[in-house]
Amino acid sequence: MRQGLIPKKVFFTSGAGTHKEMLESFEMALRDAGIEKYNLVNVSSILPPKCEIIDRAEGLKQLFPGEIVFTVMSRNSSNEPSRRIAAAIGCAIPEDLDSDFGYLSEHHSYGETEKCAGLYAEKLAENMYFTWKNERPARTMNIAKTAEVDDEGNWTTVLSAAVFIL
Repeated sequence: MRQGLIPKKVFFTSGAGTHKEMLESFEMALRDAGIEKYNLVNVSSILPPKCEIIDRAEGLKQLFPGEIVFTVMSRNSSNEPSRRIAAAIGCAIPEDLDSDFGYLSEHHSYGETEKCAGLYAEKLAENMYFTWKNERPARTMNIAKTAEVDDEGNWTTVLSAAVFIL
């Protein structure tokens, strides 16, 4: 059986950043999330079988500056004063993660609370899982981040990510 680049572990993180430049606000959000030192590659939304969910601190210890790192990332930016922005990742986890796969979902929005955005992303992942497997996942989870653009209209970026470790 062919086995390509299949992640062995995943952790979840989020961050927010503000700067007068949009790109630099994204960099600040990456720094807040702890993933600014890696070459990030966005991938779609499958949680592989046998992929252990670990905490952020443990995951960051296993990465090296400059490493190519695969992520499922949601991000949102705005410079509209007082605008609330949100980014969330939802996760649907199967009963038997040793032999089955789960789903990850990305959601980004305006005006939502962190809780609302997170629950929406979680429900998205659950529904994607259900439409494929015709059953509910064993459990779901989410990570979300919100921020409000300051009165000066500096760029604000939020992101949430599932970060894979090969």
